[in-house]
Amino acid sequence: MFDIVYRSQKQRRKVFRVSGTECLVGRSRSCDLLLSSRSVNQKHLTFIQHANGIHLQDLGSSTGTYVNHQRVVDYGPIDALDEVSIGEYRLEVKQHTPIQTADLRTDGASSHSTGQTSSTIDVSTPSPVQSSGSVETVVAQSYNLEFAYWGRVVHERLLEAMDLRRKDVSRMSDSQLRAESGTFIKEIIQSLVSELPSSVNQEHLYRHVLNESVGLGPLEAFLEDDTISEVMVNNHEEIYVEKHGRLERSNVQFSSEKTVYSVIERIITPLGRRIDESSPIVDARLKDGSRVNAIIPPLSLKGPALTIRKFPKHQLSFQALIESESLSGDMVEFLKHCVEQRRNIVVAGGTGSGKTTLLNLLSGFIPHSQRIVTIEDAAELKLEQPNWVALEARPSNSEGTGQVTIRDLMRNALRMRPDRIVVGECRGGEAIDMLQAMNTGHNGSLTTVHANTPRDVVSRLEVLVLMSGIDIPIAAIREQIASAVDIIIQQNRMACGTRKVTQISEVVGVESGTIQLQDIFRFTTHGHDSDGRTLGQFETGGFIPTFYEHLRRQGVSLPIEAFTPSTHAVRP
Repeated sequence: MFDIVYRSQKQRRKVFRVSGTECLVGRSRSCDLLLSSRSVNQKHLTFIQHANGIHLQDLGSSTGTYVNHQRVVDYGPIDALDEVSIGEYRLEVKQHTPIQTADLRTDGASSHSTGQTSSTIDVSTPSPVQSSGSVETVVAQSYNLEFAYWGRVVHERLLEAMDLRRKDVSRMSDSQLRAESGTFIKEIIQSLVSELPSSVNQEHLYRHVLNESVGLGPLEAFLEDDTISEVMVNNHEEIYVEKHGRLERSNVQFSSEKTVYSVIERIITPLGRRIDESSPIVDARLKDGSRVNAIIPPLSLKGPALTIRKFPKHQLSFQALIESESLSGDMVEFLKHCVEQRRNIVVAGGTGSGKTTLLNLLSGFIPHSQRIVTIEDAAELKLEQPNWVALEARPSNSEGTGQVTIRDLMRNALRMRPDRIVVGECRGGEAIDMLQAMNTGHNGSLTTVHANTPRDVVSRLEVLVLMSGIDIPIAAIREQIASAVDIIIQQNRMACGTRKVTQISEVVGVESGTIQLQDIFRFTTHGHDSDGRTLGQFETGGFIPTFYEHLRRQGVSLPIEAFTPSTHAVRP
């Protein structure tokens, strides 16, 4: 015995109860579930109940059977969150659904099998919404199929209510839309109160539907949790989070793929960006600056995927990094002098190693009297200086025109009289423009590069310069790099999830065609403790930076005690 919940674009949601183990669906009167539409074949598909669940079999239909937007012939077992599409109809299959039918009628569907009935939910018993719990409680609550089902019911009725009352949501502010939707949701839940199982908390249901309708759905709670640094949606059923540096799967889901698409659209639309089959990848940001990447089918095979790297609500400080042992106090003092004395710095590291965070902190050492221009793909940097201009690249529009690249912004920034140029990340031909800017009067510029070691940074910059399309000999490129870059900061994410500055190296010139580096500071590992945390110590390389002597000749006296051989152990 199982239930089929179905609806079309012109009809409300209905429930067809199957008393046996099979159900034939089509527009023929001999079918168990009759769907009167030209888009449905005479005998379209059959549902069969097996020991491991309900399976479906397409009976050679011309219009096809789709499960979660993918065409299928045989599929099963069907999950309660799977959406089956045939023509204009959407169907869901549920076993042992705790729905008490209040009104039995055919309404366009007929039952020919003994004991089978079609029913619709239409209850209007008022009852106040229970007030208990919080957004965090919703995440902590075990997400079950029953809760997901009723969330979809309320969500669909909300869309119908907004449409019937002709609400122009495009003209509403966020607060107005949230208030209007909240009122409708409460009314809908009150109308369903006698049907809702006791296991479904009404306040949790209210918050869940409200967040999916006008917010970011189940992601809202993760964005409010300061212990979570990254949120990864693999598909509507799989959500992973990075908490305290470790990945773990959450116990919540989106109700359907459609809601994931809605969340993506809600994020990118205010930024003037788009995502569709012709442009299935988009980078964007949230209002708090958090970085967002979305990719949808056909490129994402499991469904729409969404990755959010959270922007800290409270700006980190170097003191916090010292306390978390990401670097030592001597390293911070050295970097402070490097920025103040206009050394060109490249921050290197892998994905999620904290490059942008460190770049943001370094920019805080720039004197407020200087003019700064920042250039990014998706704006993340938050500077405190008053004379700061933030530039952001722009993708092409639906006609394929209007694209503004990092290179375009780099060339324009040189005409804006900047004292410092800060590029969020060099990942293409803009590297040659950055090196030329560093070599032609824009000392003290900062950028980041994806690389695993300082030596790899040099090789990476060579490749990026070659990507610019300008025919330059390798020897000339290396001379440019050695002349432009002063300091390379290597930041790595350790196996335990912590982030550490593992090397601070100085570029000292070119010898025999090879760029020479010397380590000023480094982090040496000594294994792991019983909890898996990386053990090690910060050490000095025993070298005094070459530019210190140059500054001393100019009358700038800087302490050199920090460069005498010593270590700073990281406690277990």
